[in-house]
Amino acid sequence: MKQLHVYMLHCNDNSIDVGVTNNIDRRLSEHQSGCNKTSYTSTRLPVKLIYIQSFDNYLEAISYEKKLKRWSHDKKLALALNDIELLKQLAKCKNETSHEFYISNSENL
Repeated sequence: MKQLHVYMLHCNDNSIDVGVTNNIDRRLSEHQSGCNKTSYTSTRLPVKLIYIQSFDNYLEAISYEKKLKRWSHDKKLALALNDIELLKQLAKCKNETSHEFYISNSENL
């Protein structure tokens, strides 16, 4: 079975594009050439590969790509830089339903 690769590209406008392919060299060449005028990266060239993760399982690769697409720019960048501590901080729940928020507020009662 062919491997699938989930990748992140850092674009010229400082955005990060996430994609999946079974041929990373071909796909990077397509991104750099801007041959697909409707692709996200075509107006954000040049792009630079900043992260790649390979999968043997098609469903795992697609699921991982979808997960990364929902992440913030900073969280994607932390992953690409392998900054595990920053990634942990960015992954923490920050809304009012967080258990940390509930515990700190209940101590003040």
